[in-house]
Amino acid sequence: MPGWFKKAWYGLASLLSFSSFILIIVALTVPHWLSGKILCQTGVDLVNATDPELVKFIGDIYYGLFRGCKVRQCGLGGRQSQFTIFPHLVKELNGGLHVTILLLLFLALALALVSMGFAILNMIQVPYRAVNGPGGICLWVLAGGVVALAITSFMAAVKFHDLTERIANFQEKLFHFVVVEEQYEECFWICVASASAHAANLVVVAISQIPLPEIKTKIEEATVTAEDILY
Repeated sequence: MPGWFKKAWYGLASLLSFSSFILIIVALTVPHWLSGKILCQTGVDLVNATDPELVKFIGDIYYGLFRGCKVRQCGLGGRQSQFTIFPHLVKELNGGLHVTILLLLFLALALALVSMGFAILNMIQVPYRAVNGPGGICLWVLAGGVVALAITSFMAAVKFHDLTERIANFQEKLFHFVVVEEQYEECFWICVASASAHAANLVVVAISQIPLPEIKTKIEEATVTAEDILY
C-alpha cells in the first residue's frame, strides 16, 4: 500500500482530473466561446451613415461549438435570432476543422476519466508500474495537450477562417455583416483552465515521487555486567 504522502498527492491528482472533465463538459454545452460586435454594412451603405450614426447599425453575436445567438441592427431596431451549428451552418464553415475541435475535446474527456481512474488506482494500491504507475498517469495527463490543441484549432478558425463573419452572414440574403470586434468568452477560458489542470497534474504526480526521509528511532543496547549476572 502507498504511504500517506503518496495517497494525498494521488488524491489531489484524481480531483484535478475530475475537475478537468467537468470543465470540458461545461465548455461543450454552454454557447459562450466567443462574442463580438457585427456591423450591418448594407444598412450603412444604404443611408450613407456617418460615424455617430454607426451605433444604430452595430449588433451583437455570441456562439459556442453547437449553438449561438445574434442581434441584427440594421437601422430598424434589434432583431434577435438563435442558430445551431449542426446540421446546416457547419457546411458554411470549415467543417473539418470544427469537427476536429469537437473530437479533440471528446478525446480529452475520455483521457481525463482514465487519468482520474489511474490516480485512484495508485492511491489504493501499488499497481504494475509499466502501465498504471506514475509513468502511466503522466501519459494520460497528456490530455492537457489535446485540450490545448483544440483551443489552438478554435483560435485558428476564428483568425484565419473568418468564423464569426461566416456565422453572422449565414442565411442572410439582403444584408451583409462585418465583424468589428471579437473577444473570447468564459467557455474558451474554461478550456484553458482544463488544460492548466492537467499541467498541474503532472507537477502533482512528480511531487508524489519525492522520497520522504525515514524516521529511525535509536535503540539503546543493554549492557550486561558481571554484577548483573550475579544477581
